[in-house]
Amino acid sequence: MEKLLLLGNEAIACGAMDAGISGIYAYPGTPSTEITEYVQNSPEAYNKGIRSEWSVNEKTALEAALGMSYAGKRSMVCMKHVGLNVAADPYINAALTGVNGGLIVTVADDPSMHSSQNEQDSRFYGKFARMPVLEPSEQQEAYNMIFYAFELSEKYKLPVMLRITTRLAHSRTGIVRRNGLRQNNLNLPSDSKQFVLLPSIARGRYKLLLRLQPQLENESEISGYNMFFPGNQKNLGIIAAGIAYNYYLEVSRKNKLNYPVLKICQYPLPVKLLEKIAGETQKLLVLEEGYPFIEEQLRGFFNKPFIVEGRLSGKIPYDGELNPDCVADALDIEKKVLHSVPSVVVNRPPALCKGCSHADMFFALNEAMKKFGKGKVFSDIGCYTLGALPPYEAIYSCVDMGASVTMAKGAADAGLFPAVAVIGDSTFTHSGITGLLDAVNDNSPVTIIISDNLTTGMTGGQKSSASGRLESICKGIGVDPQHIRIINPLKKFHQENVTILLKEIEYKGVSVIISQRECIQTATRRKKTGNSVKLTHDSNEN
Repeated sequence: MEKLLLLGNEAIACGAMDAGISGIYAYPGTPSTEITEYVQNSPEAYNKGIRSEWSVNEKTALEAALGMSYAGKRSMVCMKHVGLNVAADPYINAALTGVNGGLIVTVADDPSMHSSQNEQDSRFYGKFARMPVLEPSEQQEAYNMIFYAFELSEKYKLPVMLRITTRLAHSRTGIVRRNGLRQNNLNLPSDSKQFVLLPSIARGRYKLLLRLQPQLENESEISGYNMFFPGNQKNLGIIAAGIAYNYYLEVSRKNKLNYPVLKICQYPLPVKLLEKIAGETQKLLVLEEGYPFIEEQLRGFFNKPFIVEGRLSGKIPYDGELNPDCVADALDIEKKVLHSVPSVVVNRPPALCKGCSHADMFFALNEAMKKFGKGKVFSDIGCYTLGALPPYEAIYSCVDMGASVTMAKGAADAGLFPAVAVIGDSTFTHSGITGLLDAVNDNSPVTIIISDNLTTGMTGGQKSSASGRLESICKGIGVDPQHIRIINPLKKFHQENVTILLKEIEYKGVSVIISQRECIQTATRRKKTGNSVKLTHDSNEN
């Protein structure tokens, strides 16, 4: 068997390729991005004809994956946890429609918010949708789970969620590959009404989903991914979910612990296994990455008075990423500090790259906004969110993808003038277009600055859906062409750009300024390969 050194994300992608996937759909979002990139960069995937282009957003990605499943093929959709919020509509309804070919929804949660606006536990979405959830404890298990997930999906005709977290996604280990499977043949659903969620049909589909729940619970009971390990120290039982099981093993082996352990990597919860560990111990410690998902369900679960500790009880910190030190603290094990780390490196805040087009745009915007005062520029998710920090201090909001446009509109509706939005090109096509349409419909006095660096820069330079089309998109939505201006954010054009910005900010209607210059990072890489780039506007004229 071939052995590869892979990130957890890459192991999932490799597993999907080996398990007969025909298409992978995603919008780039850390910590999930490398799953799709691995397939995109694989000659093997190319030769197999596996579809792997980026989608406009997570909702369209999931719907496309569901469409491929409709056609009988195996598909996967990948996203970070906040992306599941965007895809929630098709995700919840896909549990009712069910699937034809196997469908895996891979979601990467980000405890400690390394690159995210919030901490969020996607297992709750799985429970909400009454959908099976798998949560690998390490990378080889993640690879193997893909095969099992597709089998489970096709057995019960349901999507299956694969939930991972940042540490598993971005740590590397050796992976042993299995023999690859062939892709499914094209095969339409036997039930022609399965995907038609008219209320009368949806009611029947929901009843079917409810009838499947006992079978899904039984799958969790007999799953090789949920396992009970007996121990001699009966005063405490350990329930360890996903990667938390690995953290416990590290602490346990180092300190020669012998508690009974229930490893949980498949949901719904295995009730009989929970009763077994509770029957053999005096109290339980729940170790899980993310929210107290298991711990909450165990409150009042047992027929006898029983102590359950974890994040809710304060035994584990409620927020932040789990790690072996947290586990050791929860077990009252004193940590030995063998070496202290000298303070030779001073922390530095994140900053825009030298030569970044966003920086020159912000300097021009700040000068244009001097006469209006602070607090009137809304922004969005992307590298340009760093415009909130010195030396720019130009923006005053960052809530979710696309919110800059709609928050600016709402503020304008409240009487704030001017109301300016700053949004990136990829974020604009992801979630900003509909907000701009609202502004056009109401002729709101807002100025939308699309800071177009011709890529999805924050996640590594993936292709942007807007490249070369921003001006035509804005015209198509209904923005007056006279108030669609294109500027080149370079220092030599600074004063011209300030003049254009000031004129459009003062306009009492919808105006769009496309600030366009290629990301300095992708430009450097492109020049090494000799590739060209398509611009909305080919000259440096304003």
